[in-house]
Amino acid sequence: MDVSSKVLNELAQREAALDAQIEAAREEARQTVAAAEAQAAQIMRDAEAQANAMQTRHDEQLSAEVTRIREESGAQARAQAQATREQAGSKLGQAVETIMRAVLP
Repeated sequence: MDVSSKVLNELAQREAALDAQIEAAREEARQTVAAAEAQAAQIMRDAEAQANAMQTRHDEQLSAEVTRIREESGAQARAQAQATREQAGSKLGQAVETIMRAVLP
């Protein structure tokens, strides 16, 4: 084997070694990207779960507030209706009394 063959052989070995290093670096980069994508997907799932939980809590609080307001409104309406009935009854009694006085000597 002459010198030029040895040099070419050595260059070929170096090129093969560099190719192997490049391929290893590419594989490492693919693995890093895959891990980052998996982590990003997990973060998105966690964020979505947290948003859903927050929405559920908000919906429950809103429902409880609506129920409370309805109950308060109903109680106020019943109290006002009772007061109106009492007032109407009183006025009716006064009207009957006035009519009786007018009719009876």
